[in-house]
Amino acid sequence: MSGLVRAAGCVLWRRSPYDGGVEVCLVHRPRYDDWSFPKGKLKRGETALEGALREVLEETGHHCAPGAALPTARYLVNGRPKVVSYWAAEATGGAFVANDEVDRLAWLSPAAARTRLTRPGDRRQLDAFLETAPSGA
Repeated sequence: MSGLVRAAGCVLWRRSPYDGGVEVCLVHRPRYDDWSFPKGKLKRGETALEGALREVLEETGHHCAPGAALPTARYLVNGRPKVVSYWAAEATGGAFVANDEVDRLAWLSPAAARTRLTRPGDRRQLDAFLETAPSGA
């Protein structure tokens, strides 16, 4: 079996421009046809938090301010163990531009995000985010 795959990402959130409630960001990856939180593999020498912030910017076009650490996801991908570190992160500015890796982005209420997430395991990070989220979530 090959070595451990290390990755990191964020539950990116913002205040809704419509009602001020909390919205979370999900990205659609056409390669996998899935909806997930922005995340990706770490580069050599990169800390998990550095990788999470880089991946959020690359996949969503948004800069963000990291907050609380969220539960780490552990699962197998093609027989290899994968560990994904997560943080809550507030979007601070930017704009999404579709690319080969991510073709769609959605800002959703937490309830809608829970339904849209492809991997049931990702709901663990959403639940942990909601426990630490600002009021209105």
